[in-house]
Amino acid sequence: MPVIDVAQPEFMEDEEISIFADAVGKFYQQHAPEKRVLKWRENGQVEREFWNEAGEAGLLGVSVPEEYGGHGGDFRHEMVVIDQQAKHNVEGFAASLHNTVILPYLVRHGTEEQKKKYLPKLVTGELVSAIAMTEPGVGSDLQSITTTALKDGNGYRINGAKTYISNGQTADFIIVVAKTDPKERAKGISLMLLETEGAEGFQRGKKLDKVGLDAADTSELFFDDVFVPAENVLGGEEGKGFYQLMGELPQERLIIAMGAMTGIEKALETTMEFVKGRKAFGQTIWDFQNTQFVMADLKARGTAARVFVNDCIAKHLKGELDVPTACMAKYWVTELQGEVVDKCLQFHGGAGFINDYPIARMYRDSRITRIFGGSNEVMKMVISRSM
Repeated sequence: MPVIDVAQPEFMEDEEISIFADAVGKFYQQHAPEKRVLKWRENGQVEREFWNEAGEAGLLGVSVPEEYGGHGGDFRHEMVVIDQQAKHNVEGFAASLHNTVILPYLVRHGTEEQKKKYLPKLVTGELVSAIAMTEPGVGSDLQSITTTALKDGNGYRINGAKTYISNGQTADFIIVVAKTDPKERAKGISLMLLETEGAEGFQRGKKLDKVGLDAADTSELFFDDVFVPAENVLGGEEGKGFYQLMGELPQERLIIAMGAMTGIEKALETTMEFVKGRKAFGQTIWDFQNTQFVMADLKARGTAARVFVNDCIAKHLKGELDVPTACMAKYWVTELQGEVVDKCLQFHGGAGFINDYPIARMYRDSRITRIFGGSNEVMKMVISRSM
């Protein structure tokens, strides 16, 4: 019996979803064995070939409509890809970013020409995506970005720098958040579609050395008079970028909460196995009342978090997940994840500080969840404004 025995969302019991989950799980088993994932961790990024393998297996663009080369699924199928990835410890593969954060911008906001041009390539893995929001001097306050995309003849010239960009070294299709009107804040922002191959003035900076997420590449990007044609403004109209971003954030924050929930469950299960097998002072670590009480507390709060996340998923499937609730999920579950992993590491003693033990990697990897997707301080601001 799992440590947290609350049922997964009801749709996971659907036969068609179950068959898909089995197929995705087998793909990860065959194509991402532990030895290959270890290589990714050592190299600091997932090899490009794996993206093509995932595309061929149908793991990319799962919810993209069939008319654009997709598989015609929905958010349930996307969750299966993410869930199976976590269960098979496939580190670094940014399927959730590609499938549930970036592709929806094109599906929901792209022009017909943009959808037909890019989506089929993003589904097959011919193109790997990234989104360039954060800048060296600007974090969660997107309205203050300084990267510009100014008109030049029949297109735009992009100038600026971005940092902390997931998939930065790998991506060959990037959505660049830029100011088409530097005098404006929200109304001046547009999303520019950039294919990096042959893009003069585009440069990748160094692959950043992170505290955790060793197998995921995170990079700096530089734009020096990079030209994009006028038809590469997402949606075909300037000044819509900020509102396009805000419209997609609830799903992104739900995905982060779901990942944090999986992290909580894995930390508790790993720790239960450890404390019941490790002995000290003539008894197992589990036999100490302190261990039992702390783990009981973490299970209780983890169970409450799973119920909350499941409810958010149900709301999202019905189109009813609002921004404040998504922020609550992202904020609360990631904070809980940090506490759970920290206390679970403590029960491992010295072993918890050794990277060979899963709990040590969980400790490092979980720290970023309170920062990306909007820092938890920003989540609190959004929640308070709704009160």
